[in-house]
Order: sequence, then C-alpha cells, then structure tokens
Amino acid sequence: MALKIRLSRVGTKNEPHYRVVVAEERSRRDGDAVEQIGSYNPRAKGNPMTIKLDRVDYWVSKGAKPSATMHSMIKRARRAAPATATA
Repeated sequence: MALKIRLSRVGTKNEPHYRVVVAEERSRRDGDAVEQIGSYNPRAKGNPMTIKLDRVDYWVSKGAKPSATMHSMIKRARRAAPATATA
C-alpha cells in the first residue's frame, strides 16, 4: 500500500478549496483518505494554507511521498512556521 500526500478538491465550481490528505496512491483524487492533515484555499489573501507539519513528518517517516505540488507547499509552510512561532 503506497501512500501519497496530495490535494483533494472539495470546493464548488469556480470556488476551489482543497484538503491536504494522505491517501493511497491508486485511489481517485476525491476518494477516501487515510487522514486529513491540512487545507488550502488558493483564493484567500495572506496565508491560504494550513498544514500540520508534525503529521507530515510522521507520514513521511512511514513511507508516504508528497506529490510535486505538495512538496513545494510543505517547503513553503516550513519556511513560514518559524516566523509564526516567534510572533
């Protein structure tokens, strides 16, 4: 069972909202997920994403691989995390 960290769309037409999920690699995009670990709203101002980085680390240690998009989003979230921790 290969796991992926990827986006799952939950928004309506012309109003995209996404969940950051851990799901089986072969399951469909909006299918059942093992765990929801964040959300992403591309139309929001400021900080459009929330990701539980401790859960990302847990799933990566268990063998889950992030998609290309999620890899870049996780990197961006890690850079923003120390800034919010000090504020």
